[in-house]
Order: sequence, then structure tokens, then C-alpha cells
Amino acid sequence: MTQQLRRSLGLSDAVVIGLGSMVGAGIFAALGPAARAAGSGLLLGLALAAAVAYCNAMSSARLAARYPASGGTYVYGRERLGEFWGYLAGWAFIVGKTASCAAMALTVGTYAWPDQAHAVAVAAVVALTAVNYTGVQKSALLTRVIVAVVLAVLAAVVVSSLTSGSADFGRLGVEADVSAGGVLQAAGLLFFAFAGYARIATLGEEVRDPARTIPRAVPLALGIALVVYTCVAVSVLSVLGAGELGRATAPLAEAARAADAQWLVPVVRVGAVVAALGSLLSLILGVSRTMLAMARDGHLPTALAAVHPRFQVPHRAELAVGAVVAVVAATADVRGAIGFSSFAVLMYYAIANASAWTLGSRWRVLAILGFAGCVLLAFALPLASVVSGAAVVGAGALVHGMRRRS
Repeated sequence: MTQQLRRSLGLSDAVVIGLGSMVGAGIFAALGPAARAAGSGLLLGLALAAAVAYCNAMSSARLAARYPASGGTYVYGRERLGEFWGYLAGWAFIVGKTASCAAMALTVGTYAWPDQAHAVAVAAVVALTAVNYTGVQKSALLTRVIVAVVLAVLAAVVVSSLTSGSADFGRLGVEADVSAGGVLQAAGLLFFAFAGYARIATLGEEVRDPARTIPRAVPLALGIALVVYTCVAVSVLSVLGAGELGRATAPLAEAARAADAQWLVPVVRVGAVVAALGSLLSLILGVSRTMLAMARDGHLPTALAAVHPRFQVPHRAELAVGAVVAVVAATADVRGAIGFSSFAVLMYYAIANASAWTLGSRWRVLAILGFAGCVLLAFALPLASVVSGAAVVGAGALVHGMRRRS
């Protein structure tokens, strides 16, 4: 008999878990690369990323209400399109989000103790895996604290930037040299920061009244994140301009310096660490739940489908995710992780939109737009990200085919 997870999360818990994934380290890390790609078209890229994310969010919410089980698009693809597409979505999610976990852990290490970044990253993974192991309610409580701290830091950056003498709203204008390709690439990179609402759907088996809660929680979390990102992007652009923002390695810290708020620089560093921890916490939750669903269907070792009798969490899946992420964080470089993760996750959402299209009704237009947007943004990413992402997703499809033949 399949062991079920406990339904203990309400609307506010689901929204906070989604925000913990979105309003995280992505906004601290993705603005610089996006500005390098789009120049003064950065805000256009942000708007495009948000539009694609909205289409994906609505498709995911409708599917999660119909199939309130752990696994997210792995389950939706399997039920609506067939076993192969469900498997491919689950594989893309696991590899893409494992890369994201490692990137977030290394972000913690880089900001907290640059000389020992890998060791700190591994310690962060171990600590947060232990938190998740003891129950999803404890994870939700910790995420509330993290989200509150990060929002306070971002608010301080926005206020100090917009009220400083360095702010020049003329820097927000779009110049003639902006290219469509640059805006698309920026949107693909910024999508990395929006993708956290998937965590709400992958926790479908642990949400109370999922048919009502999930369709409300997903757009609410996404809307809050969009408002926060827009305020941060506008304030940072106003004091740095697109050129300087594109060259900055720590954009929000540079914005604080440009606004003559030196006291805020160490606060931003702490905020980046806390944000990365929040993202890592939610990512481990989401990956372990998808791994649980795939193990139940035999695509992964069935031992990973075990649910802890006391804590009611997929404890073996969480330990497996923690172990893999710890190894990657100890050996890998954070460069390229955002692009690789974005490609894999965009493929995941393309399958979600295709699944939502089969539900029919007036929402089909959003599903079509979401599918087209995902494919467009995925192949507009830097070439190295496209090649590596396509190779890993293709390898997963090859393994599935070989298993079927055998």
C-alpha cells in the first residue's frame, strides 16, 4: 500500500513556501547577467519572464487542483500525455533543480565565507536537509522567517536607492541599441528567479483542500514576487544604469554603495545568504517530492518512496537529494548553473502547459502561450546552457527508452 503524506499546509503556508523559492537568491544573482544580455531592455526582459511565468503558473495551478499529489508536472504529464512525457518532466525537474540547489548552496558559501565557500555550502545542505527531515511544518515555519528577513533587506535597498541623490529615472529608458535576442536571453535568465511557484504544486499531497488552496496560492505568490522584483530592478537601475549593473558581481551591494548607504552593504550580504538558504530549503522540498513520485512508479529505486512513520516526510528521498547536492556543491562551480537550471525547468514547464492544454476550456490560450514562451526562452539562453541542458535532458530520454526495450 502506498504511504500518503500528511495534509498540513494551509493557504498562507503554501504562499510562503512559493515566496521562499522565488524571493530568494535569484534576485541577488540574476540581475547582473540579465542586464549584460539586455542592456537597457532589462525591464522588458523582466516583463516577458513574468508573462511566461504567469501562463505556466495558471496551467500548473489548474493541474495541481485536478491531481493533488506529490510530483508536480511529473504526475500531470503522466496522466495527460503518457508515461514518457511524465518521466521526462520529472527528470528535467530533478536535474535542473539539483543544479539550482548546488548553486544556492555555493551562493551561501561565497557570501558567508568566500575562502571556504565549498565547505560552507556542504554544511548548509546538511543543515537544511535535517530541517526538512523533521517535517514540512518546520520547513514552512523557517521559510516564513527567511522570507521576512529577505523582504526587509530588499525594502531597505529599494528605499535607500530611490531616495538617494544618485537616483536618475532617465536610466530606465530603453535605448535604440537594445536587441530582441538580448531581451529574450535576459527573460530566460530572469525566469530562474520566478520558477519557485512550482514548489507549491509539487507539495500538492501535503496541502489542505488542494483544489481550492493551490489555484489561489500560486498566482498570489507569483504576484507578490513580481511586485518585489519590479521595485528592486527599478531602484537598482536608477542608481547604477544598465551598463554598470551588467558589470556588477554583487548588484544590490553595488547599488547600496552608489546610493551612499555603506551601512547597507554588509546587510545585503547577510540578506543574500539568508535568501540563498530559503531557496535551498524550498528546492530540497520540491526535488524530494518529485523523486518520491517517480520512485512510486518504479522510475527510481522504490526505496525512495518510503514515508517516515513519525515525521510523515519522504525521508529517504530527502536524504538522497541532500547527499547528491552536497557532492555537487563540494566539487562544482556556480558558473553556468543558472542557465543550465533555466533550460531544464523551462522544458519541465513546456510539458506542464502541454498537459494543461488537454484539459480544454477557455484556459487553452494561456497554455499555448506558456508552451511557446517556454520553448522560445529556453533556446534563447546562452549556447553553453542550451547544449548542456539539451544533452542531459536527452540522456534522460535515452535511459527511459533503453529501460523500456529491456
